[in-house]
Amino acid sequence: MSDSHSGYLLGIGSNINPQTNIAQIIHLLLCKLPRLSLSRVLKIPPIGMNSRRDFLNVVVFVETEMPEVELKMICNDIEISLGRDRRDPTRKTKDRTADLDILTKAIFPDDGNRLVNSITDEYFLYPLLEEINAYLSNRDYSSLQTGEMIEVDDLTFGQTATTIDRNASTGNERVI
Repeated sequence: MSDSHSGYLLGIGSNINPQTNIAQIIHLLLCKLPRLSLSRVLKIPPIGMNSRRDFLNVVVFVETEMPEVELKMICNDIEISLGRDRRDPTRKTKDRTADLDILTKAIFPDDGNRLVNSITDEYFLYPLLEEINAYLSNRDYSSLQTGEMIEVDDLTFGQTATTIDRNASTGNERVI
């Protein structure tokens, strides 16, 4: 990417039917937003909760000028549509179909060298943040972990960083 791109970094995860739900989350985001850049999708054990179900996690850069509060409403609506009870006081320690968190507002490539621990204290997202930062800043990045392949709308993603542009007239197209 040679131009400046402004938007938000989102942390996304699921540990209930995660393959299906991550695909559904990306599909629903694409219904609202024209472009998503995604890190690889990693399988990560649950942290801070009593569960045997591994999470699939991905960091997504949403290129948009919309206010954060509007994006938060979209994220909450997606969580609710996939069955998450946002009013449950124990929702943060329960297994979940969908978890979408706005991590930070970002401008790329300017924020490409930002330290990941200044974005979040969720250290399990650090490799994903490092990868998406490098990808959006046109820097090389190699990961020791293999990404999980996810399919959505006849597209596959998850094994490496990629960008998906929505073309409303013809469907979604994968752009690498």
